[in-house]
Amino acid sequence: MPEPAAEAPAAPTVDMTKEPAAAEPTPSEPAPAVPAPAVTAAEPVPAPETRAAAPAPAAPRPLHEPDEYRTPPYGEPGPWAPAPPVQHPAAPVPPPQAAVPPQGAVPPPQGPVPPHAWGQYDPWGAGPGAVPPPPRKKSRRGLALVGALAFALLTGVIGGGVGAYVERNGGIGTVELPQAEAGSADRAPDSVAGIAAGALPGVVTLHVSGGGSAGTGTGFVLDNRGHILTNNHVVDAAATSGDITVTFSSGETASAKLIGKDTGYDLAVVQVTGVRGLKPLPLGNSDDVRVGDPVVAIGAPFDLSNTVTSGIISAKERPITAGGEKGDGSDISYVDALQTDAPINPGNSGGPLLDGKGRVIGINSAIRAAGGSGEGDGGSGGQAGSIGLGFAIPVNQGKRVAEELINTGKATHPVIGVSLDMQFNGDGARVGDKGKDGTPSVTPDGPAAKAGLRPGDVITKVDGQRVHNGEELIVKIRAHRPGDALALTLTRDGRELTRTVTLGSAQGT
Repeated sequence: MPEPAAEAPAAPTVDMTKEPAAAEPTPSEPAPAVPAPAVTAAEPVPAPETRAAAPAPAAPRPLHEPDEYRTPPYGEPGPWAPAPPVQHPAAPVPPPQAAVPPQGAVPPPQGPVPPHAWGQYDPWGAGPGAVPPPPRKKSRRGLALVGALAFALLTGVIGGGVGAYVERNGGIGTVELPQAEAGSADRAPDSVAGIAAGALPGVVTLHVSGGGSAGTGTGFVLDNRGHILTNNHVVDAAATSGDITVTFSSGETASAKLIGKDTGYDLAVVQVTGVRGLKPLPLGNSDDVRVGDPVVAIGAPFDLSNTVTSGIISAKERPITAGGEKGDGSDISYVDALQTDAPINPGNSGGPLLDGKGRVIGINSAIRAAGGSGEGDGGSGGQAGSIGLGFAIPVNQGKRVAEELINTGKATHPVIGVSLDMQFNGDGARVGDKGKDGTPSVTPDGPAAKAGLRPGDVITKVDGQRVHNGEELIVKIRAHRPGDALALTLTRDGRELTRTVTLGSAQGT
C-alpha cells in the first residue's frame, strides 16, 4: 500500500463500534463502490478549513497484511476486525455512493446520521439494487376452505328455509296418514260389543203421549207374540187414551197397546202386532247374581236410542222406593233392587240390564240423583244425570209380574195382613195400633194373625236380614211370591221373638 503524502489530511480515529472505512484503491484497479462511513451525531464533522490546516499524523499500521485481491470477505477490515451486529432498522437504507472521492479531497459536510444506520451492514445479504422476490401465491388450500365454508353456509340457509316451510305447511305434497288394515268385525260373545250386538235387536224405544204429557222410555221384547216389558212410569201417561209408539233398533216403528201395569212393582207390558222378525231377549236368574259381576245396560237416555253402557253389580237387595207424586201412596213402588254403576239416565227406564252372557237379569228403573234423596228417573230434583247409582228390578220379580199382567192384566202382591205405623222413628217396622179408618191393624184370620203377631210388635228381621223401617219391610215382602214362608224376628215388651208367616195374596193395581 503506498505511503500517504505528508500534506494529506490526517486519518480519522477508528471507532471499533462502527464500520471502518475501506482502504484506498490502487491506481491500477477500479475503485469499488463503498458506502460513505457513517458518522454519529456525537462526532461533528470538522469544517474543511480546519481539516486542511491540521498536521498529518503518522499512518496507523494495518492489523493484517493487505490482500491483493481485496475480495470480501477476505478484504478489509479483515478477520480480526470485530463485525458489528446485524440490525434491521425501520428507516430506509441510504443509497450507496457512486464513487469514492480521490485522496486529499475533502468530503462535503453531511447531516447527522441516525444511530441505527450501522445496522445495514450484512455481508451475505443482497446488495443494493437486488431484484425483490416474487410475491407469494395464495394457497389453494385456503381458497378451498373458504369455498367449503361458503357452501356449508348456503346449504344451511336453504335447509333451514325448507324445514321452516315444511313445519308451517305440514309437509310437501299430499298427506297420507298411516292406518291399520281392516280387520274382522266379529267380537267375542261375552265382550261388551258382543253382548250389545246380540241384544240390540230386541231392545225398543217407546214414545208415549196422552193426558197432556209425553215421555220417552225403553223396553225389551219378551216373546214372539210382540209382548214388551217396560216400567209403569214410562207408559203411565197412556193409561186411558194415550198413544204408544215403539221404535226398533233397525228404525222400524209400530203402534203398541197397553196390556197391563202395576204401580207397586213399577212394571207394565205393552204389545205390538204385525211385526215380523222379533228378537226376544233371554232371561237370566237374578238370584245367581253376585256383587262385582259385569253388566251392560241398553236404553234411550234423553231420547238417544240404542245407547250402550257397562259397569258392575254394586250391591244386591237394595230397598228403594220410587214415585209418590200423587201423595196418597197409591203410586209408590217398592223394589228390592240390584244396584249398578253402569250409567243410567232419564230415558233408560224399562231397558234391560244384561249379564256377561247377554241374559236379562234386571229392568232398569231408578237412579239416585245428585242433591236429591228420591228415586226414579229424575229423583226428587228433576232430570238429573247419572252419578253411578242406578237401580234395577230383579228379573225374577219382573218375570212373575209380567206373566201375571199378560195372563190376567193384573199382578198380585204378597202380604202379611198388618197395617204399619209409618211415623215410627225407632229401629224396625212397628205394627200400628189401629188400621186405616179405625179398622184393626192386624187383619183377622190373616197371615200375621195366624202367626201370632199383635199390635205394637216391632219387626226387626225378615229371614235374618235386618229391616230399619216400614218401607224396608214392605220391600222385603214384595220380593217374594204369595205362599212363601218367611221367618219374622220381632220384639215385644223387651223380648225378642221369632214367628213364621206364610204370605198371602192381594190384587195389585
